[in-house]
Amino acid sequence: MGKQVKFKVGIIGCGLIGSKRAKFLEPYGKLVACADKNIKTLRKFYPNKKIKRFINWQKLLKLEEIDIVIIATPHFELAKILIEAYNKKKHILVEKPAAKNFTEVKKIVKKIKNNKIKIRVGYNHRYHPSVLRAKKIIKNGMIGKLMYIRARYGHGGRIGYEKEWRAKKSLSGGGELLDQGSHLIDLSRMFLGEFVKILGTVNTFFWKMKVDDNAFLILSTNKKRIAFLHASWTEWKNMFSFEIFGTKGKIDINGKGGSYGVENIILYKMKKKMGKPNEKKWVYKNKDISWVYEMKEFYKDIMYNRKPSINLMDAYQTLKIIDKIYRQ
Repeated sequence: MGKQVKFKVGIIGCGLIGSKRAKFLEPYGKLVACADKNIKTLRKFYPNKKIKRFINWQKLLKLEEIDIVIIATPHFELAKILIEAYNKKKHILVEKPAAKNFTEVKKIVKKIKNNKIKIRVGYNHRYHPSVLRAKKIIKNGMIGKLMYIRARYGHGGRIGYEKEWRAKKSLSGGGELLDQGSHLIDLSRMFLGEFVKILGTVNTFFWKMKVDDNAFLILSTNKKRIAFLHASWTEWKNMFSFEIFGTKGKIDINGKGGSYGVENIILYKMKKKMGKPNEKKWVYKNKDISWVYEMKEFYKDIMYNRKPSINLMDAYQTLKIIDKIYRQ
């Protein structure tokens, strides 16, 4: 990546995602501080490393030495921390969906004027090897013109899931549509473009909570490309399936590592006489390296003063779709 740069990083939110971010900062980033309201979580975070620890995230933002702030808190805190970090002139990686709802992200977009401060939204699924491979296949014209996407993403929760912060609308802003559904929407936007017709419904079938545990969407672009999406907290067996259909073939992405199964992608290339297509498969058995790729891209955004490829306007468009579904 050219010249060696060492960015000093502060992480706000020391849970599962914050911990993953901390593991993949090298070689261009160094963790110098972290903040979390839960003192037990704070003490367990990044063990055996001498870093500054704060219960109050505002104190972390006052550290002049910090170049980058990663925000990995529950949804209801994302927007206010983002604005404060921006005011302190820190580069920001904010976890998806970047705000609790569409109203909050609209306010953020209006306030952000300084293009020198880089703000990237953490939709790491864009950087899974299978997704990167799919982009190359499509760019090379191997499946022809894109027609539609069919995708499913889900898990079955766990005992006590209805008591966690994601189940409380005041903290999360919404249920499964906002959680895993936002990843499906973001990926579909990346491949097909902006959606102009939004149809969908949400329901709470199983979990005793006031947010949705299932979301069903049909999204259409002005070129009549369709995304047919289902996100579920009642999938029981964790799964990720993302199929992209073109006029000359199909891309089938399955799994994303861990409990979701080995990540793989199959290219089905249609023959001239049709019939059974030619197949080519790629399997990615290594640990999820999407976090590594995404962080490297963010460092490049800062080093080369470029606009992040997944930014606040992407979060704006995704939350706009989610807002329309919830209003329906």
